[in-house]
Amino acid sequence: MATTAMIPSVTSGELRSAPIEPSWIHEGRPMARNTMLSRSADGMAWTLVWDCTAGRFEWHYDIDETIHFIEGSATISDGISPPKTFRAGDVLFIPRGAVCHWHVESYVRKVAFCRKTQPRVVALALRAAGKAKRMLSRHAGGQLEAA
Repeated sequence: MATTAMIPSVTSGELRSAPIEPSWIHEGRPMARNTMLSRSADGMAWTLVWDCTAGRFEWHYDIDETIHFIEGSATISDGISPPKTFRAGDVLFIPRGAVCHWHVESYVRKVAFCRKTQPRVVALALRAAGKAKRMLSRHAGGQLEAA
């Protein structure tokens, strides 16, 4: 039986100013806004709605971000892949450490699913602990059935 409830949200809520780092702006006066939709109990993951007006800028990612574009468009390049224009309905994953160049011609709105990543050694330890817990659960279940 569940012990916590679902938390519904909407992507049409009021957004607050979320200025882009001025040194990242290359052209225009892009104005960004956002609002938090949800945050995990451990603070390692969150979801927000973000929008931005016309301009060219770079963005330095210190988190993993999965983007679902819901309105407008943006042409994005990571310096590795060719620039690609993303529109409503498109999904994009940007890993921590990436630097992406954004060109918003007029307006873009997205839902961003953000996740802080753990150092590799911590991630390995967490996966090993999870696997050990599952193995112990299966083993204990088998002993109960045999009794």
